[in-house]
Amino acid sequence: SEFVEMFVGVGASRVRDIFAQAKKNSPCIIFIDEIDAVGRQRGSGASGGNDEREQTLNQILVEMDGFDGNPGIITIAATNRVDVLDQALLRPGRFDRKITVALPDFKGRASILGVHARGKPLEPDVDLEAISRRTPGFSGASLENLMNEAAISAARLGKSTVGWDEIDGAVDRIMVGLEKKGGTSTLSARQNELVAYHEAGHAIVGALIPDYDQVQKISIIPRSNGAGGLTFFAPQEARLEAGLYSKQYLESQLAVALGGRLAEELIFGEDFATTGASNDIEQVANIAKRMVKEWGMSSKVGTVVVSTPQQGGFMQPKSPWGLKKLGDCDAEVERLVNNSYIKAKEIISSNMDLLHHLSKTLVDQEVVSAEEFIMMQVQFNVKIADYGVIGQERNREALPFNDLPLTL
Repeated sequence: SEFVEMFVGVGASRVRDIFAQAKKNSPCIIFIDEIDAVGRQRGSGASGGNDEREQTLNQILVEMDGFDGNPGIITIAATNRVDVLDQALLRPGRFDRKITVALPDFKGRASILGVHARGKPLEPDVDLEAISRRTPGFSGASLENLMNEAAISAARLGKSTVGWDEIDGAVDRIMVGLEKKGGTSTLSARQNELVAYHEAGHAIVGALIPDYDQVQKISIIPRSNGAGGLTFFAPQEARLEAGLYSKQYLESQLAVALGGRLAEELIFGEDFATTGASNDIEQVANIAKRMVKEWGMSSKVGTVVVSTPQQGGFMQPKSPWGLKKLGDCDAEVERLVNNSYIKAKEIISSNMDLLHHLSKTLVDQEVVSAEEFIMMQVQFNVKIADYGVIGQERNREALPFNDLPLTL
C-alpha cells in the first residue's frame, strides 16, 4: 500500500528504486506484504481502473519478468486475497509458485504459544500442550491474543502469574465474546433454569451420540453477543484439518443442535418451548439442505447437486430440475431433521436423571467442566447410544472422553 500515492508515477518510481537497490545487493530477497493493495485485477475500479495503481502494477510486472533479468533476486509476496490478484502476476516467471500457509496444527500451536508465553510468568500447572489441544482452528494471531488477554486478566486481579482460570477465560472471550456484566444474576431463576436445561440437552446428546466431538465445557453465563448459554465442543484435529465430515457425523450434528429445544419441550412442555433455539434450528435447516442438495447424502435424490431455483416469469421456478425433484429434496430434508429429532429425544428421554442433575449443577455453579460431566455420566451409569453402558470394558473407547479416567 505504500507504493501508491496521490501523485501519478510515484508508485512506479518506488518499484524501480527497490529493484535497483536489490540488484546492487544481490543475492537478496524482495518481500512485498499485502500485495493485493497494488496487485488487484486491472480495470476493476469504479471508473474502469486506478491509473496510479495500474502503473505501479505494470512496473512490478516489468521488473519481475521484463527484458532485463534479475539474477540473484527472489521476489516473495503475501496476501489473504489470491482471488483478486491480476492474472499476469501469477504467470510463469513471476509469482508462479503458490504456498498456502494453513492454520497451525497441534504441535504448531504449542510452539506458537511457547513464543508468546515468553515474558509472561505462568503458574506451574499451566500446560501449553493442553491449551493447544483446546484451541483447534486458532491462527497464530488468535493464540497471541489469547496469551495477552490472559495476562491482562491476571494483572487486573493483582496476580503475578497467569493461571488456568485466566487462560480459560481468554479462550472463551476469543471464541464467543465477553461475559455479560452481572452474569446469571441478570436473569430470573426461571430463565436460568430454562437455559440450564437447554444447554444440558445439547451436552447430553453430544456426549452420548456416536461419532461426535468431545464436550469441553458447559456454561449458562450469558455473553455479550446475545448467547444465553453455551456448550463447548472440541472438534477432532484430523477432521478439522481435512475438512471432511461423514454422513453419520452430520446427522449427529443435527441431533445435537436439536437437543436444547428437546430438553425444553420435555421439561416445560411444547407450549413453553422458547425462541432460544432459533439459531440451532437455522443451523439444522442449513446442514440438512446441504446434505441433500450439495453433498449427495440422500438415496432418494441421488448423488447430484440440485441448485436452488430462482424465480422466473409468471411465478415459475427457473431451475434445471423439475418440480418433482425439488419436492423430493424438501421431503428428504424434512426426513433428516425428523430422524435426528427422534434420535435426540430417545437419548434425552433415556437419561432424564442425568438431565436434571446436570441442569441443577449448572444453576448452582454456572459452569460444568469436562471432568465433572464425565463423572456425572459414570455416576448415573448412562447409556451411550446403542453401545451399552459406561463402565463396561468393551465400551471404553466409546466414551466421549476416552483420555480421562473413569474414576477421578
